[in-house]
Amino acid sequence: MGSLFGNLFHHLLTLHGLPVYLIVGALCFSEAAFMVGFFVPGETAVILGGVLASFGHVLLWVVLIVAVGAAVAGDSVGYVFGSIFGPWLLSHKPLKGHKAVKKSTDFLDRRGGSAVFLGRFVAIVRALIPGLAGVAKLEYRRFLIANAAGGILWACGYTILGYIAGSSYAVAAHYSTFASIGFVIAVAILFAVYHLVFKRRKEKKHEGLKLQAEAARDA
Repeated sequence: MGSLFGNLFHHLLTLHGLPVYLIVGALCFSEAAFMVGFFVPGETAVILGGVLASFGHVLLWVVLIVAVGAAVAGDSVGYVFGSIFGPWLLSHKPLKGHKAVKKSTDFLDRRGGSAVFLGRFVAIVRALIPGLAGVAKLEYRRFLIANAAGGILWACGYTILGYIAGSSYAVAAHYSTFASIGFVIAVAILFAVYHLVFKRRKEKKHEGLKLQAEAARDA
């Protein structure tokens, strides 16, 4: 099995031009559009595109455009696909009762639009969130903004990671998981801090209005 994957990656690293753009675009698009990412994580293709750009086999800026465009478009199709076929898919295997589906649904219920952004950086969640957002009828405008922001950051980040890694493709693919986890933790902390600060300001404003109302009543 190891030699099979080794030969496959060796073959992929010899590709040039259009086939690379097609592979990157197809995997980025299909990942959430048809939940292909439930089985094949899209960052593998994006990192591969960056690696091949570092070899001079393709143009970096074209890979970036393809990856971003396909990721955002694929998620939008996934949203529509989920809104139409989601309930049926969730009632049949392999999605029925799957832990990843439950976790993604709970995450979406708690976070709403921000779950779409944060979910972009977790492989299986990334494949499920757009469809689940469609099932939940999340406002498309909110979905699109979060989807575009996450798609741009994700696609550019992993493409550049692959470009910097160059021939060390295996190392980049291995550490990409840790990069995802680290990024999600950092963003989650920022959200938590923002929420606490905003909540505190809201409480102070409420207390101020309450004091003003009491003062006006006493007067």
